[in-house]
Amino acid sequence: MPIKMNIAPLALAALLAVHAAGAGAAEQVVKIGVSGPLSGSNAFAGKDNENGVRLAIEELNAQNLQVGGKLLRFQLQSEDDGGDPKQGVAVAQKFADAGVKFVLGPYNSGVAIPASRVYNDNGILMSTVGTNPKITQSGYPTVFRIVASDTQVGGSVASYAAKELKIKNIGIIDDRTAFGQGIAMEFKRQARANGIKVAGHEYTTDKASDFAAILTALKAKRVDAIFFGGYAPQAAPMVRQMKALGLNVPLLGGDTLCSPEMAKLGGAAVGENVRCAQAGAIVARQPGGPAFINSYKARFKREPDVYAPSFYDQTKFIAQAMKSANSTDAAKVGAAMHTIGYQGVVGKYGYDPKGNLKQTAVTVYTFKNGALTPLASY
Repeated sequence: MPIKMNIAPLALAALLAVHAAGAGAAEQVVKIGVSGPLSGSNAFAGKDNENGVRLAIEELNAQNLQVGGKLLRFQLQSEDDGGDPKQGVAVAQKFADAGVKFVLGPYNSGVAIPASRVYNDNGILMSTVGTNPKITQSGYPTVFRIVASDTQVGGSVASYAAKELKIKNIGIIDDRTAFGQGIAMEFKRQARANGIKVAGHEYTTDKASDFAAILTALKAKRVDAIFFGGYAPQAAPMVRQMKALGLNVPLLGGDTLCSPEMAKLGGAAVGENVRCAQAGAIVARQPGGPAFINSYKARFKREPDVYAPSFYDQTKFIAQAMKSANSTDAAKVGAAMHTIGYQGVVGKYGYDPKGNLKQTAVTVYTFKNGALTPLASY
């Protein structure tokens, strides 16, 4: 009994000392910016991305991380870039003026390309889901693409179209955005390499809603499928109009079509006739996937969309890189991210010198009863 009485006060004193040390650590606020479309037709995606970052920040703040003897407090600053290049550049400058050193976004390739220069010039680390290869071709050391590029996604869809769907004659439509044009051209190049004939290449915009003329033109060319380089708000009415015209062939696309919004906007017209490819492994089948999905649904009362898991992962990776570098300096954190790896809910993250993922799976999906359903991974 006397021994226990002596040890207990010592243990209590030790615990109090540890608590006091943590409580006494100076706090350092780390601002995390999010740039994305919070208005317009792609606002659903912008909000989903923001939610992924918000969830990661809330979990990181609960961990009381210390770097360089300071207690980190992550603070979210989200700005609407409208999916517009000029607005995106203005957001980038706003972040620079506010002292933000880490930005998740932009969502659109057309915004990411010009904004990346502003971020680089101001020493800001940018992490985008923009898939156009041009984003990382400038060689900026703190620009990261956190998903597969158009080259990887376009190649996977082309391979799937040739080997699984046995497509011989295809029509292509793109919306002339940096993303839509980029992925369409990559698909076109690799489809031809897989022995698929490109019967026609039509053009639209990311604001259009009537596709009857271009669909009629492709129907006349007896295409076996259509590849669309663009976003869900245009793809959904497009697939409805395909059915109305009796153009009963698959609609293929990239990651932007792998969205619950596709089924929501397209209704009964969206089913197994839609095939899309998304970077990353199947989240629900990853070790940390179900826990992330449950946490997201509990916090935001909705299912995560395409990129919430990727934004969540990259925010966590940035925090890990801070600990590895023992610094919150963006250049040092970026250098660490080029040398270390991170296991996220989507998969393993590791970057090459240009900021591209060294390895990434690409999964082809379809829709069954309104739900995204995986078909094959490459």
